[in-house]
Amino acid sequence: MYLINNIYFFYHNNIGDNMKILKNNKIYIIFLLLFIIISFLSIYSSSMYLSPTLGKLYYKQIFWYLTGILLIALISKIKLKNLYKYSLLFYIINVILLAGLLLFTKSINGSKSWYIIYGIISIQPSEFMKITLILFNSYIIYSFYKKEKELPFNKEFILITTILISLVIPSILTFLQPDTGSVIIYCVISLAMLFASGINKKWFICFFIVLAILFGTFLYLYFYNENLFIKIFGNNFFYRMDRLVNWNTGNGMQLNNSLISIGSSGFLGHGFNKTPMYFPEAGTDFIFTVFASNFGFLGCILLITFFIFFDIYLLNITKNIYSIQDKCTTIGILSVIFYQQVQNVGMTIGLLPITGITLPFISYGGSSLLSYMILLGIIINIVNTDKKKKAYK
Repeated sequence: MYLINNIYFFYHNNIGDNMKILKNNKIYIIFLLLFIIISFLSIYSSSMYLSPTLGKLYYKQIFWYLTGILLIALISKIKLKNLYKYSLLFYIINVILLAGLLLFTKSINGSKSWYIIYGIISIQPSEFMKITLILFNSYIIYSFYKKEKELPFNKEFILITTILISLVIPSILTFLQPDTGSVIIYCVISLAMLFASGINKKWFICFFIVLAILFGTFLYLYFYNENLFIKIFGNNFFYRMDRLVNWNTGNGMQLNNSLISIGSSGFLGHGFNKTPMYFPEAGTDFIFTVFASNFGFLGCILLITFFIFFDIYLLNITKNIYSIQDKCTTIGILSVIFYQQVQNVGMTIGLLPITGITLPFISYGGSSLLSYMILLGIIINIVNTDKKKKAYK
C-alpha cells in the first residue's frame, strides 16, 4: 500500500502534471509530431552519406526529441520571473563556456564549437547562447521600461548601448570558433528585440546607414584590395568570405550537388532513402536538400506550409501579450525560428549565402534541437502565464 501511494504521488506531481500541460497544448503536439516524422525520415535518408562511426543518428534524434518534450514540460512550469531574474547568471555562464571552447577544446572540422563529454555527447554552447541572449535582453529592456512607458533620448541611447555590449561579447567569442552563422543569429535577436521594445525608429535609420557604409567598405576591400583585406582580417577570414560568396558564383561543390539533387527530384522526388548525390553536412545544414530530393516539389511545399502555419500560430497566440518583457521575449524567439527557416532553405537552393545554420526541428543535433524545444517551452510558459493574469483581472 505504501508503494502504491508513492507511485500515485510521483505520477500526480510529475508525469500527471506534464501530461496535463501537453493536453492543454494539442496544437504544439501536432506540429511536433509532424516535425519528428520529417526529421526522422530525412536523417535516416542522409545516413548513407554519413560516417558509420557517428552511429544511427535517427535514433539519437528521437532521444533528443523525447528529452526536449520533457524540457518543454519543465520550462512550462518554471516561474517566468525566475528565468528573467537569473538571466544575467545564465549569460555569464554561457560566456565562460564560449571562452572555454577557445582555450581548452580541440578543433573539430576546423572549428572549436563543441565540448565532448566521454567521447559520446557533444554540447554546443552557441546554441544555448541564443536562449540566454533573448532572456537577458528582455531583462535589460524591462529594467529600462519598469518605471516609464516612453524613454527619453539619453535613456534610449543607454539601452541600445547596453544591448550592443551584451551582443558583442558572445559574438566575438563565437566568431573566433569560427561560427559566423550563430553570430548572425545573435544580431537578428538583438535587432528584433530592440525594434519590439518601442524605441524611436530613427535609431534604426541611423543604424542601417552606418551598417551600409561599413559593409560597403568591407566588400570593397574584399573584391578590390585583397592584400589589404588579408592584412586586416587574416587569411582564415578571407577563406570564410570566399565560402560565403559561393552562393553567388555557384562554383561550390556543396551547393552544386545540392542544386542538382533538388533540381532532378521532380514533382514527387526520387523516393524515400534515394538521395542521388553526396554533399557535406547532409544530416544537419543541408537536411532540406535530403528531404527535397526524396520527396520532390510536393514534399517541399508541404514542409514549407507546415513551417508557415507553425510560425503564424506562434505569432497569433503571442501578439496580444500585455507585458513588454514577455512581448520582447516572444519576438526574440520568433525571429530566431523564422530567420533560421528562411536562411537554411535559402542557402540550400542558392538564394542565400551558406552560413552553416540548421533547419529548426528538422536537422540533426542535440544542442540545436534542445535549444528550439526550450524556446518553445518558454513561449508556452508565457502564453499560459498571460492567460492566468487575464483570468485574475
